[in-house]
Amino acid sequence: MPGYELWGDNEKKHLNDVIESGILMRYNFESLRNNHWKAKEFEQAIQKRMKVEHVQLTSSGTTALLTALNAAGIGAGDEVILPTFTFVASFEAVLSVGAIPILVDIDETLTLDPKAVEQAITPRTKVIMPVHMCGAMADLTALKEIAKKHNILLIEDACQSFGATYKGKYLGTIGDLGCFSFDFVKTVTCGEGGAVLTNNKEYYIHTDQYTDHGHDHIGNNRGAENHPNLGLNYRISELHAAVGLAQFERLDEILSIQRENKKILKNALKEIEGISFRKILDEEGDNASFFSIFLTTEELARKASLALSAKGIGNAYWFDNNWHYIKKWDHLKLVKTLAPLYKEHKELLPNYASADYSKSDAVISRTVTIPISLLWTHEEVQKKSNIIKEVLSEILNK
Repeated sequence: MPGYELWGDNEKKHLNDVIESGILMRYNFESLRNNHWKAKEFEQAIQKRMKVEHVQLTSSGTTALLTALNAAGIGAGDEVILPTFTFVASFEAVLSVGAIPILVDIDETLTLDPKAVEQAITPRTKVIMPVHMCGAMADLTALKEIAKKHNILLIEDACQSFGATYKGKYLGTIGDLGCFSFDFVKTVTCGEGGAVLTNNKEYYIHTDQYTDHGHDHIGNNRGAENHPNLGLNYRISELHAAVGLAQFERLDEILSIQRENKKILKNALKEIEGISFRKILDEEGDNASFFSIFLTTEELARKASLALSAKGIGNAYWFDNNWHYIKKWDHLKLVKTLAPLYKEHKELLPNYASADYSKSDAVISRTVTIPISLLWTHEEVQKKSNIIKEVLSEILNK
């Protein structure tokens, strides 16, 4: 799955460029850096390949989400619609800007159910935030129509789907803003890093300023720059950007390996009665970092997950996962924060603990997901596919 599995001379070369100059910061020090601008180069490379007007690197996917929300002016009391299946950073970012996460059900795409989104919209709704989980896309056609109908923003959390496309366009470039993560276990890694993409110049200016304490970056003398708005330090370092740039140059290789390995696994299981596959709205656009299967009941899914693990097949049973599903988000349900929320903010939050997410439960409780490794040889993939087929067949025939 992640780019960290492919590490070689190209990554070392880009890193060494930075190390030899000694300039680890992305801004200024023009005379000392030997014309190495890794963050700028990485931004320009993404911009060119993904045909998007503006790219702003950040220190993580989480700070990318925070930057996007701030750039769009989302804050106190605004509602942001999110799926029940995501990474905790999605709702943490929303809470951190003073907004209200509104969690709604998913469907068999493992992403937002457009019908649930439509039902959740209120006068406070300012953003729909689809999360393109496990390498594949939400129904962006339906979600864009809903956003347009209600005059609200579409911000794509594409942190788990770098390189994936939908109808020929890269995920993260289709909404008003898009966010990527380049942490250690993402498709392309910087070690730590993220990015915000947009075709809106005003939003881009805001992202550029917000990630560097409000600096407007006009002129070379940092001391002469103005601060049009408040910001924070969400800058990426040149070292992290160097790794990301090298990895980005291998994106086609990464996607090709993932897609081929996933195809082998999927083909091996096609004829097994009692399982089905995640609904992917654009098969060609799937970045194939994960392979998700549905069993018919929660009991069978639990058995399958345990049996696969016992046979050395790594997998995720999201229904019991602390990081990715509403069921185990006690810190959200109980609103556990180190700094207490304003009374007015807390009063606007839904009662997450008592909300009915049974439709999501019905999907996630039956889901078993296998991460796709870049290091599997052809023989290993064939062997794993045979093991998976045997395990599932045995469980379903008992």
